[in-house]
Amino acid sequence: MALVVVGSVAIDSIRTPFGEMNEGLGGSATYFSAAAGFLCHPQLVAIVGEDFDLHELDFLRERGVDLSTVRTVEGKTFRWKGVYEDLNEAKTLATELNVFQNFAPELNDAQRDAEVVFLANIQPTLQLSVLDQVRKPRFVAADTMNLWIQSAREPLLEVLRRVDMIVINEGEARMLADERNTISAAKKIRDMGPRVVVIKRGEFGALLFHEDRFFFAPAVPLETVLDPTGAGDSFAGGFMGSIACASCINDDSLRRGVIAGTVMASFAVQGFGLQRMRTLSSAEVQARYSALCEMMRFDHAPLALA
Repeated sequence: MALVVVGSVAIDSIRTPFGEMNEGLGGSATYFSAAAGFLCHPQLVAIVGEDFDLHELDFLRERGVDLSTVRTVEGKTFRWKGVYEDLNEAKTLATELNVFQNFAPELNDAQRDAEVVFLANIQPTLQLSVLDQVRKPRFVAADTMNLWIQSAREPLLEVLRRVDMIVINEGEARMLADERNTISAAKKIRDMGPRVVVIKRGEFGALLFHEDRFFFAPAVPLETVLDPTGAGDSFAGGFMGSIACASCINDDSLRRGVIAGTVMASFAVQGFGLQRMRTLSSAEVQARYSALCEMMRFDHAPLALA
């Protein structure tokens, strides 16, 4: 199934307790495409400024990502600068929207017929504009963040009524639902519209809520974690790339998507920015996927109760 992602391509400056990166490649749709490109051939809709070197995206093109709708316009590329005092939360030091401030996503005719669509972390009004352009997608998912929950709640609620799945982190899920308990928050969010809710919990794994079923996947145990930027976007890329390859979308394919997303996120955090994702090989992805599945495997024999 054809997969279209709409989001940002950015220039990031990041500092963590383990080092820093100055003006490196970033952006929600970039991380997403880097991950999804191992599983399918996503089509990327984004905007960059004249200062952006398009050769920075060559590794995505080599991975099969369609970059024909990445537009270059007059002005500077979206920039973000942040610091992690620990690895659980980023503190934003500067955000320069630049050309992204006037981003108006335009899908070409083929993309309007895409079967799978992902609305990366952009303003809900832009997400709605994409939903108005697509014709009959089989599966649409969206990401969001605390900024939009606080400042653009009404358009965000409209997005939720029109998508099949929301991908959101644990704190944002509680904020959106106004619930302290994560399970209760997920149920309340499903009542807002999406039939599938995926809650990202960082080093504590991910939760999937679908119909009356619940699935939990642990994070991959890692010795080296350098930079959590883009982990959630990489998770979404792995998840949606897996869905785009599935013959049907059901509980099994959604669970496989969670595992695929977990694997891709585990690589993203092992380098600054997209450094690790640039050099990643299909063999490494397959090996880690198999290793995670093996970690979760056990004999389902009944407990020998006294």
